[in-house]
Formats: sequence, structure tokens, C-alpha cells
Amino acid sequence: MSVYKVVELVGTSEESFEAAAKAAVETASKTLRDLRIAEIDSMDMQIEDGKIVTYRTKVKVSFKFEGS
Repeated sequence: MSVYKVVELVGTSEESFEAAAKAAVETASKTLRDLRIAEIDSMDMQIEDGKIVTYRTKVKVSFKFEGS
């Protein structure tokens, strides 16, 4: 039997939603072990002067919970 913890992250990119999601997962993988699933929760954009300046992707990431 296993237990998994889910955390919500927000990745950002000036290029695309995909790059924003990738940034969130790659950054999380530096400190969280045994990542299993990444689920896109929502996407939005920051707009300035009528132009998209930042893509933001909210990602839920799950990893195996190691309790004491």
C-alpha cells in the first residue's frame, strides 16, 4: 500500500504554456523525490499593453509520501 502527496505549483514562461509546465515539474524534481504524476490544473497569461508577456501554468504534482 502506498500514499501519495499532491502539491500545486505555478510555472511561468515567456514562451508557452508547455514551457511553463515543464519549468514547474523540473524545478520540483530538484527537491521532491519519486514524482509520479503531473496534472495541468489551469492556464492563464499576464498581459501588458495588449501583448502576452508571461504564460502561467498551474500544475498539480504527486509524489510518494514517506511518513515516519
